Amino acid sequence: MRVFPIVLSLAVTGFLGACAPQIPDSGGTGFDNSEDAQRARDLALTGAGGGFVPPVAISDEPLSATTNTGFEPVPPYATPGSSSSANSADIAAETAAALQATSPNASAAPVAGATAQPPAATPQIGLNNPGISDENDFSAVSAERTIQSDAARTQALRENYQVIEPTALPSRSGSADPNIVNYALQTSHPRGTRLYSRSGINLAARAQRACAGFASPDQAQIEFLASGGPERDRRGLDPDGDGYACAWNPAPFRAAVQN
Repeated sequence: MRVFPIVLSLAVTGFLGACAPQIPDSGGTGFDNSEDAQRARDLALTGAGGGFVPPVAISDEPLSATTNTGFEPVPPYATPGSSSSANSADIAAETAAALQATSPNASAAPVAGATAQPPAATPQIGLNNPGISDENDFSAVSAERTIQSDAARTQALRENYQVIEPTALPSRSGSADPNIVNYALQTSHPRGTRLYSRSGINLAARAQRACAGFASPDQAQIEFLASGGPERDRRGLDPDGDGYACAWNPAPFRAAVQN
């Protein structure tokens, strides 16, 4: 009786094992075909082992060299480091040419050096310049003159000094106008001293209007003397009768002679 259940269990197990899906080989560690699977995978990725398909020619007719297709050929890509190598070669060639041009044995004519210019002379200020005084500089004065030279200079100035004595006034020649200077010296009375008689009405107002016609009292005095003054006053220039027209003052002329 015990044999039957065991046989039944084995039968069920075998049936279930036949119905279960087969698990594919993952090629993991511990399997015998792992190296073969990896090799097959690498060949599939790299295209080796006959996987590369060669290009197929579309036409056997060659393309004419003179045919203009409108496209320019694209230059092949430079290999890594080719551009930097070319630039380095150009820089090296330029550097060598520059060093050769600047070397002492170069065939080119050397550049002439700049000629040194002498410094500009500092202008010297003369000590005898009349526009600049150095009298307050003791060293400058001592260098220019001494006590003996100052004494000789003072003596020379004394010898050249002359006192001019007053002389007679020169007479005017060719002029018929009265000389007011002689008239001032011939008289001695001050202004306002009545010496001559004057008659009329409102003499002060008349004299003010008459004196307004002259540019200066000197011109009024000349006209007063030329018209009969001081005894007669035809134009009303001397209302107070002192002999001086329009407040003319003879004092400055007298003082000039006295000094």
